[in-house]
Amino acid sequence: MVDYPLDATESELTERDPAAPSPSELETGRLLFAGQCDFIAASNKIESLPPLSRPEIAFAGRSNVGKSSLVNALTGRTTLARTSQTPGRTRQLIFFNLASRLHLVDLPGYGYAAAPKTDIRDWTRLTKTFLAGRQSLQRVLLLIDSRRGIGSVDSDIMKLMDDSAVSWAVVLTKMDKLKAPAQEAVLKKTEETLKTHVAAYPHVWSTSSANGKGIPELRAHLAGMALEAPQRDSVD
Repeated sequence: MVDYPLDATESELTERDPAAPSPSELETGRLLFAGQCDFIAASNKIESLPPLSRPEIAFAGRSNVGKSSLVNALTGRTTLARTSQTPGRTRQLIFFNLASRLHLVDLPGYGYAAAPKTDIRDWTRLTKTFLAGRQSLQRVLLLIDSRRGIGSVDSDIMKLMDDSAVSWAVVLTKMDKLKAPAQEAVLKKTEETLKTHVAAYPHVWSTSSANGKGIPELRAHLAGMALEAPQRDSVD
């Protein structure tokens, strides 16, 4: 990702990188994620999920990939989504209402073998059922730890979303932990992998919740989806 001066014009941004959000789009994203963001519900059963209302953006990934940290970074908060030093602790789907425009859904982490096998089976089934059948789900952000790259469990989730026709995109996390050459390598490899998946969004976001890398651009993208998505009649 290219860093641009704060006074760059929209035409200058387009010339350098056609995929880069314009200053106005960045501001729209900033304003949306600066709005009120409240916890709605947490559920470990499909039957007790909140009713369909706002368009939903889900955050998926391996345990300890940084899902809660990314949600907190996007919303400019430090305690909205709980972070834990114990991978696999989150075993529910957690819903947040963002400015009555989007619902953010923090999915249980997958792939952590130290949890009891029955718990792993239950929350894996819950996540897969949600991904395959939630009508209000607009996009799944699949978080990949940039230091590890795409693993076999991640590939399984990618195939599930392809088969379910769920739109998904990859967000590389913890990019601040890598040197520039390693960042470029993992980005290129990830982009090549996405070309083989029919439901994958072609752009990869490189982010760091620690230093804010890529956060404004991801906000802008999600804000654009919020503006385009239809709103249902039911209220939060």
